[in-house]
Amino acid sequence: MSLNNLKPAEGSTKSRKRIARGQGSGHGGTATRGHKGAKSRSGYKSKIGFEGGQMPLYRRLPKRGFNSIKK
Repeated sequence: MSLNNLKPAEGSTKSRKRIARGQGSGHGGTATRGHKGAKSRSGYKSKIGFEGGQMPLYRRLPKRGFNSIKK
């Protein structure tokens, strides 16, 4: 065995799921996104810090310190 002929163990790797590449692929049409809704649209990105409706961590913790107006 040497570095130039190493390969992963049999069955340890899966092939990548190629979505939105035609109906014959099994993942065409809606491309595994479902129908309608914000998450199915292009450019969807959830708000930073959003925790699914739970009060976010940055709002659960109290404010600390002094913020000067002059800065």
